Amino acid sequence: MALLDGKVAIITGAGRGLGAAYAKLLAEEGAYVVVNDLGKNDEGQFTAEVVAAEISEAGGKAVAHTQDISTVEGGQSILECALNTFGRADILINNAGILRDKSFAKLPESDWDAVIQVNLKSMYAVTQPVFGWMKENGGGVIVNTTSTSGIVGNFGQSNYAAAKSGAWGLSHVLAIEGAKFGIRVWALAPAAVSALTAPLMDEEAKKQFAPEHVAQVVLYMVSELSGKRTGHCLFASGQSVRELKLVSAEGIEGGARDGQFSAKNIAEHEDKLYRAEKALTINDFAN
Repeated sequence: MALLDGKVAIITGAGRGLGAAYAKLLAEEGAYVVVNDLGKNDEGQFTAEVVAAEISEAGGKAVAHTQDISTVEGGQSILECALNTFGRADILINNAGILRDKSFAKLPESDWDAVIQVNLKSMYAVTQPVFGWMKENGGGVIVNTTSTSGIVGNFGQSNYAAAKSGAWGLSHVLAIEGAKFGIRVWALAPAAVSALTAPLMDEEAKKQFAPEHVAQVVLYMVSELSGKRTGHCLFASGQSVRELKLVSAEGIEGGARDGQFSAKNIAEHEDKLYRAEKALTINDFAN
């Protein structure tokens, strides 16, 4: 028996790359898939329609959705597509995203707005109606795509990092609010080869960072293999899978109560504010 028999999965940005890998693997495991993407290939075809056709040809079930899901109307339409076609919405993977990289001093408002709209606003627009449906119909699983850029930062990605940090925070809140309704919520920070990074990688690196490796992690997250787990953030590449989480240093206790909570006192004991371990940077996720 397949891991996702009879489940209905909605995947945004699934016309290529990671999203397409998720769609194909989940379909292989028995899920009915709503493949969302408004992009087109060089022949002018919607990439969502191409992926949906490939799934169907392989014996799976899929439908293409090509509307803009960064609007409330578009978000509602993808739920309606799932319900009208397959009758349910058990899994939502918020994968849609774009990049508009520039150093912050040179970042125009249009690039800030576009990245926030696609990477973060779409999560609100899609997740709210799906979350509401799951709440009334026995639960489900939601995976929100964050990024190491949003957790530890990366040069030239202030807009992208702001959006992905928002996705990380949103995921924690949804996990809390969805718990009593059987809605499990994950954040995922993937590292995989893309159309942008492929020209910079050799063949071995492309194999190591193939989207199919991350797809296996997603399958674990949305299936019964992960049990009742919720509220976690996983980093996933072809080389490692690990949880990313917020931790606290020892800190300075009782300063205000003792009348010693001053800038000078903090400076004198600042070793307690910071962890002894080296803080993570973007380079720590290259392996």
